[in-house]
Amino acid sequence: MLLPILPPGLRRTLLLLTLLGGGLLRPSTADAQTFAKGGDTSWLQQMEANNYLFYNDQGVQQDCFQILKDKGINSIRLRVWVNPSMVDWVNGHCSPAEVVTMATRAKNLGFRIMIDFHYSDSWADPGQQTKPAAWANHSFAQLLTDVYDHTYTVLSSLRANGVTPEWVQVGNEIPGGMLWPEGSTANFGQLTQLINKGYDAVKAASPTSKVVVHLDKGNDNARFRWFFDQLTANGGRYDVIGMSYYPYWLNQDYTVSIGSLQANLRDMASRYGKEVVVAEVGGDCANAPQNVYDMLVAVQNAVFSVPNGKGLGVFYWEPQGYRSFSGYQLSAWNSNGRPTSALNAFLVTPTSPPPVTNFVVNPGFEADGAATQTPAGWTSWASTAANYAADYTETNGQASTYRLTHWLAGAYQVSTYQLITGLPSGTYTLRAWVMNGGGQTACQLYAKNFGGTEKNLSLPVAATWTQVQIPGIQVTNGQCEIGLWSNANAGNWCSLDNVELLPAAVTGISKATAASRFEVYPNPATQELRFAHFTGPATARIYSPTGQLLLTQQLTAAHPLVNVSGLAAGLYEVRLEEAGRASTRKFVKQ
Repeated sequence: MLLPILPPGLRRTLLLLTLLGGGLLRPSTADAQTFAKGGDTSWLQQMEANNYLFYNDQGVQQDCFQILKDKGINSIRLRVWVNPSMVDWVNGHCSPAEVVTMATRAKNLGFRIMIDFHYSDSWADPGQQTKPAAWANHSFAQLLTDVYDHTYTVLSSLRANGVTPEWVQVGNEIPGGMLWPEGSTANFGQLTQLINKGYDAVKAASPTSKVVVHLDKGNDNARFRWFFDQLTANGGRYDVIGMSYYPYWLNQDYTVSIGSLQANLRDMASRYGKEVVVAEVGGDCANAPQNVYDMLVAVQNAVFSVPNGKGLGVFYWEPQGYRSFSGYQLSAWNSNGRPTSALNAFLVTPTSPPPVTNFVVNPGFEADGAATQTPAGWTSWASTAANYAADYTETNGQASTYRLTHWLAGAYQVSTYQLITGLPSGTYTLRAWVMNGGGQTACQLYAKNFGGTEKNLSLPVAATWTQVQIPGIQVTNGQCEIGLWSNANAGNWCSLDNVELLPAAVTGISKATAASRFEVYPNPATQELRFAHFTGPATARIYSPTGQLLLTQQLTAAHPLVNVSGLAAGLYEVRLEEAGRASTRKFVKQ
C-alpha cells in the first residue's frame, strides 16, 4: 500500500506515534501526568450521611472530593462488600449499590477509579478473610461461580452508569489467601483458581480494567517473592502487583524501610514483568504531619522511579476519615474539618530519586528464601568445627523475613563476614540493624582490610532492633571486609540485619557541608542519641512532633551525644546548627 506524501512535520509526528505504539520508544519511568495520586474514600458516603462536613484550607465548606482534587488527588479507590450490614456505619455499608453511586459521582468529577473487591461482608485483610454469609456453605465449585458472578455483576452495574474502572482488585491484602479456608495459601492451586475467576469476570465485564493482586507489607521482598512465585507457578492471571505500606504499623519511621519498599517495587516489576502500585499507604498525620508528608513524597518517588513506566501510583487509605467517626489513627484530616498539611505531598510532582549504592551482597539475608547456615554472599569462620553451628539465619528480620543470628548452647567464637572488592577509593560508612542479649566477651560489628586500621563497634545490648554505624572507613586498596564477630559464653546471642556499606556521597561525610549531612544513631534510641559527620562545635535542638523545643545540647567531637532517656516514646525531630548552617533529622525514642 502506498502512503500519501505528507508534510515533514506531520510525517515526524506519525512516525513518533508509530514508534510509541509499537513499543520501540518507552519512557524509563512513569509519566508524571498519568501517575495516579489516589485516596481510598470508602467511608465518605456514610460520613456525609452522619452530617460530617469538610472544609478547605481557608475554612470554606466544600465537597470532600473537590478538596481532595485541589490537593492533587486524581484517583479514587472504593471497597465493595457482598452483603454488608446497613446499620454499622464504620464496619458496614460499602454495598455494591453504594459503590456504584460513589464511583459514578467520583467519575463525573473527573477522577480515575479503582474498585477493591474484598469478597466478604466486612473487612478482609491478612488477619481475616471470612466468606460472605450467603456463601458460607457453598462448595468450592460454587465459590468459583460466586466470585465470577459477584465481580461481573458489580462491574456491569458500573458500566451501565458510565463508569469504567481503571483498576480492579481481586481480593484485599491476601498474603494468606482469601475466602478461607478453601482459598487459603495452604492450597495455592484453589486460591489461584479463585483469583483467575475474578480476573475472567473483570475482563468479561470491563475489558480495559487492569486486575490488581494486593498484599500487605510492601517492604517485605521475601513475602512477595514467595506469594507471586507460587501464583505464577499455578498459572495465576493478573496485571498489577499491589502493595500496602504502613511504617506506623511496623512500629518504625519510614526512613527505616523506604529503601526496602523501593527495592521490592523494582524487583516485582522486573521479576514478573508486571506493573506495580502502592494501593494503600498512611501515617500518623495527627501527631507528625511533616513526617507523613515526607513519607508520601518518598513513596511517590519510589513508585515513580520504577523502570519502564511500570510504577502506576500511590493511594492514601481513608484520608478523609475523621477519627471521631471511625477511631482510625491514620486519617489525614484535622479535627477542625480541614485536611492536614501531609496531603500537600500529592501536590508535589514525583521524581526519580538517585540510586543508592549499597555494596553489600544479600544485605538483608533474604536471597536464599529460607533459613540457612550458609547465607548467599557471606562467609563464616569458627574457632572449632562445632562452633560453626552458632552462625545461621532465622525468621523475624528487622524489616523483612530473615536475619543473621549468633547463638549456641555452649561457649563459642564465630564470625560472619563479607569481603567486598572493586570499591572506588574514598570514605564509607558501615551501617546495620542489630539486637543483642549481652554477656559476650566480645560482640562487634567491624570493618578491616580496607587499607587502614580496623574499625569496630561493640553492639549495644538491645532487645529491639537498633541501628548502629561505623563512619569514616577510608578505603585505599579497593576492598573492605565487613563482619560480625562474637566471642560468647553459652547461650549468649546477637542478631544482624540490613547491612549497608555506603559511600560518602550517600552517607554525607563531606566536612564542607557537615551540618546538612549529619546523621544520628542509634535510631530508635533509648538512652543516648549520638551524632556523626559534623565538625563541631555544634548545637543540637530536639523538638516534639508539634514543634515544641524540648532539649538543647552543645556538641563537640569529644561529646557528640544528647541524653534522651527522659523523653517519652515517640517520634521526634532534631536540628543541628553548625557554622551558620542547619539541618534536621527524624528519630524514634523507645
